[in-house]
Amino acid sequence: MLGLTSFITKNPPMLPKLNRRRAQFVLTKIDEILAWEQRKEAEKDTGFVELGRYLCEVRAGQYWRLENLKSFDEFLERRFPESRRKAYYLMSIHEHLPPQVRRELKQVGWAKGLELAKLARRRDGQEFDCATWLHKARVLPKEQFRREVEKELTGKETEPWEIVYFKLYKSQIPVIEQALETAGLMLGSDRSRGYCLEMICADFLAGANLDNGDPDVLLRALTSSVKFLSQAQRQAFLEFVNGQVQ
Repeated sequence: MLGLTSFITKNPPMLPKLNRRRAQFVLTKIDEILAWEQRKEAEKDTGFVELGRYLCEVRAGQYWRLENLKSFDEFLERRFPESRRKAYYLMSIHEHLPPQVRRELKQVGWAKGLELAKLARRRDGQEFDCATWLHKARVLPKEQFRREVEKELTGKETEPWEIVYFKLYKSQIPVIEQALETAGLMLGSDRSRGYCLEMICADFLAGANLDNGDPDVLLRALTSSVKFLSQAQRQAFLEFVNGQVQ
């Protein structure tokens, strides 16, 4: 049990020897790339391979101690205030892709590089067809390439998707979280929050269009709701509908 395990030891591991000169060089390089990235928004992806390499070195050598920080996570929080996720993505690219692939990644961008890293990580770097997948990364649009990778990893065709952003006030979040949690309990824990949100919206549209509403909207809402049912539930629903029609 994790909660019963003590991580305190009488002989903690020795800290790596801090190479101050090298640490200063790497930290300066990271700041230069981030500053350049802000100035050159249109070309921001071309330095991502180098940035991922330097970030991995900062973590391994604990270079963040040069700035009197307590952890690598605190270092990332300073350099990536909006989201540390991208930093970890770049590090994953450096860690999992072989050098011959990384040299070509500046042509395709870090987002596609991350998808390539998923393939390499899944196969532990073995039997990774670098040439074929690099070619696909060059010629395919980002979303289509992402679907190709997901198909390769799962063996299934995936539906096109996109991330939707909108602002929420903090006072709204508890209500929304409770609604998503309730929908998740109804639909099953394997359903994503996106599916749960669609179910909530479909239910709302179905209710809103019961009386003098747009029948096409009502039909779409009911169709979205039915697809969440199990095979047995769908059959029972169809039998009920057929009985009502007759």
